[in-house]
Amino acid sequence: MSNNRSGVFIGGLMLGATIGALAGLLAAPRTGRETRKLLKKSADAIPELAEDLSTSVQIQADRLSANALRNWDETLDRLRDAIAAGIDASQRESQVLKRQQATPASDTLAEELERP
Repeated sequence: MSNNRSGVFIGGLMLGATIGALAGLLAAPRTGRETRKLLKKSADAIPELAEDLSTSVQIQADRLSANALRNWDETLDRLRDAIAAGIDASQRESQVLKRQQATPASDTLAEELERP
């Protein structure tokens, strides 16, 4: 989740820097010709900036996807272990109940006292 937030942060940072640079160019005390040259350079850099932003977002999405898949696999493993432990405990308890039903009450009491 934090990877997604950092991707959004980087995108916002790049967009803010671009807007700030354009605002600075428009407010700067330069001639119209100089300002137009700077604006053209900035406009020419926008496709590269967009490509960098796209790459950054894609990398963050890939990381998020990999993390989600890894977390899912770990959760499934823990769930399988818990189910196996539950089945084992159920089978043991079933065997104990069957033994108790097969032996008289006095024998059952003796078995209970002998258990650790």
